[in-house]
Amino acid sequence: MHESLRRRIIVTGQVQGVGFRPFVYRLALERGLSGSVRNAPQGVIIDIQGPGRDVEAFARDLTEKLPPLARILSLQASDLPPVTGETAFAIGTSAPGTGHNVLISPDVAICANCLADMADPANRRYRYPFTNCTDCGPRYTITRSIPYDRATTSMACFPMCPECAAEYADPLNRRFHAQPNACPVCGPKVWLTDASGATLAEHDPALAALARELAAGRIAAIKGLGGFHLACDAGHDDAVATLRQRKSRPSKPFAVMVPDLDAAQRIGDVTRDAAGLLSGSVRPIVLVPTRADGPLSRLIGPDTRETGVMLPYTPLHHVLFEHLSQALGPDRVLALVMTSGNAGGEPICLGNREALARLSGIADVFLFHNRDILVRTDDSVVRPHGPRGMTPPEMTVRVDDSAVRPHGQGPSPDAASAPAVQFLRRARGYTPSPVALPVSGPCVLGTGPHLKCTLCLTKADQAFVSQHIGDMENLETLAFYREMLAHLRDILRVTPEMVVCDLHPDYLTTRLALEELGLPVTRLQHHFAHIHAVLAEHAWRPEAGPVLGLALDGTGYGGDGTLWGGECLLVDVRGPVHERLGHFSPMRLPGGEAAIREPWRIALGMLADVGQKARTFRPPWLEENEKAAAVVAVMLEKNLNCPVSTSCGRLFDAVSALLGVCARIDHEGQAAIRLEMIQDHAETRAYACPVLTDSSPAVLDTRTLFDQAASDFSRGIPAPAISRRFHLGLMDGLTRLAGIMAEARGTRHVALSGGSMQNRTLARELPDRLRGLGLSPLVHMALPPGDGCISLGQAAYGLWTRAALSG
Repeated sequence: MHESLRRRIIVTGQVQGVGFRPFVYRLALERGLSGSVRNAPQGVIIDIQGPGRDVEAFARDLTEKLPPLARILSLQASDLPPVTGETAFAIGTSAPGTGHNVLISPDVAICANCLADMADPANRRYRYPFTNCTDCGPRYTITRSIPYDRATTSMACFPMCPECAAEYADPLNRRFHAQPNACPVCGPKVWLTDASGATLAEHDPALAALARELAAGRIAAIKGLGGFHLACDAGHDDAVATLRQRKSRPSKPFAVMVPDLDAAQRIGDVTRDAAGLLSGSVRPIVLVPTRADGPLSRLIGPDTRETGVMLPYTPLHHVLFEHLSQALGPDRVLALVMTSGNAGGEPICLGNREALARLSGIADVFLFHNRDILVRTDDSVVRPHGPRGMTPPEMTVRVDDSAVRPHGQGPSPDAASAPAVQFLRRARGYTPSPVALPVSGPCVLGTGPHLKCTLCLTKADQAFVSQHIGDMENLETLAFYREMLAHLRDILRVTPEMVVCDLHPDYLTTRLALEELGLPVTRLQHHFAHIHAVLAEHAWRPEAGPVLGLALDGTGYGGDGTLWGGECLLVDVRGPVHERLGHFSPMRLPGGEAAIREPWRIALGMLADVGQKARTFRPPWLEENEKAAAVVAVMLEKNLNCPVSTSCGRLFDAVSALLGVCARIDHEGQAAIRLEMIQDHAETRAYACPVLTDSSPAVLDTRTLFDQAASDFSRGIPAPAISRRFHLGLMDGLTRLAGIMAEARGTRHVALSGGSMQNRTLARELPDRLRGLGLSPLVHMALPPGDGCISLGQAAYGLWTRAALSG
């Protein structure tokens, strides 16, 4: 006989609503142990009793055999007096309370077991578009509050039928306490309407009718997991053109959904990394190189050689594709455009009435359902970089009091490996998983930027970055922002004590911080926030010393009142200390915002500044804008309405316009994307890009870089060769600048951030060049390098400031 031991284990993390309690129950049964498990505000509380070695083995199994969706943040154990006569193990009811240490699971794609149920005509869930279990289905988007129980989700209004209730109550059933559990008898339903709201069909016939409408070239608004999609046949030129015209989206690429990996391979070059992302539990939009002989409409992504592809992630999608295969027949491509269900610049539509009101001028038919979406969440977008490095961040077990770290994340003496995946938009499937910070403190709110906005709230040593909210340019997006701020405060049960916002006085996020929240406000320059975000993702600690930051971005309001964007910065979290060590050559933006929309204006200004005359080689954009160019010439001569910028993004725009690649843009980054796309990779010559150190801050002489591109273009050198020479020269100059400053400041770590780091060439090649100098690049692993990371940098900076003030 072994001496009986009783132990209480409190587990925090992503451990509610993910099959964790039945998992614990099965482990206890396997070992013949008694006790109980229950949800509580502080986490999952396990009381386990039995022979000491079996209790120890149980504790090991707890961390080594986790269910697919469970993530442990911390595990605390303490011994208790044994309970005499206890022989059974029970699952207790959830305990109420005021605080909690529980993470809500992100939404997860349907699992193989549920798909098998849906494919079986004898199964009661055959073709049921809301099938789920504890291993899959909606979580974040249907959750109102913690603890995660059915009563606190949008499933509260669907009482379970006896069969579903029996599954829900059986600890050995995979649907035990699956809060969205339902079937056709008791659960949500779908129906199809026309643009006036008149019902055309219900249940499975609605999905069959929708498939026929799509096959006929019509546009559909489809209610999904985190909002509505606008969909059409991706192989139908007229349908895609109609969607572009109605949505006022002339050329920005559309995402495409296909039924399986075989279909994805026919569209693009799907590497092993891409295949893993496409078929995994998150199923984001994955950018893959487009096949020239692929079956999609050429209107899907006219400006790029990449296609954003995703696989079905809800049961509704799978049923739709089953019907679509019959409606289209064997000779048509089985692919749907699936783009955000919104009008230009507005948030994704959430409710049925909202969608009908806002999208009736775009969609011909509407597929509705009656399971409410509580949290708007767009699809995430990622790009595989290749075989080197890491997979997307996921939380890993820490059996102590330390915080969750994404896989591969944490302070490292050598951050030489680059991630295999780059986030371009972080939303569905990844939020609300936190980023672990190396410092703990009171709740700080990072209000985020103006474009690609997110917000961030901290809780102890965790940072919770919201899903992508959008561009803060209208009242609808501001309302969505407020919605998310209130929701995150509620589910995290935190109250901010400090706000960090941008320097720009006109940002809506700045005004909200200064005028509405009534809290102490600290302001942080945009590009320093970029660098702080990288450091937060790497859990950078004070003893690791200062870091250089290369912030390669569009434009951000600088500390000197000009528009920054190509910056070499020094950041030291001790203090914190900030210093601008260098920047790109200043350039003028004739007309301000107009120059961002019409990059030919920037090209004309740079030509004037380098002493070249555009008329000597007559670029096409000059002839197309003859009258406007004459006005711009006067503005430049008199320096009227020509704000100065050191922006990396605007430099790309200027070169793109110079070469006639993109003189006007209709979406952000368009000119730079086109310039990067046309590179002749056989070209090895790099333009000179000197570092001028005779002033402080130093200057990376991008004016000379542009001058060489203009000279080559005037001599008839092909644009693809010029593009490659420009990219190579810029990377040479950045590497040289980083090397000089790293040696001068005694650091070898270089943090890379900013929207221009979404450029595939810079993202893949610049870190290697820095390593070649013996430097250690730090890159984003859990968030986009663009402005989606700003709120994290602000919040982390706020915590560092509090830590410095407290000594």
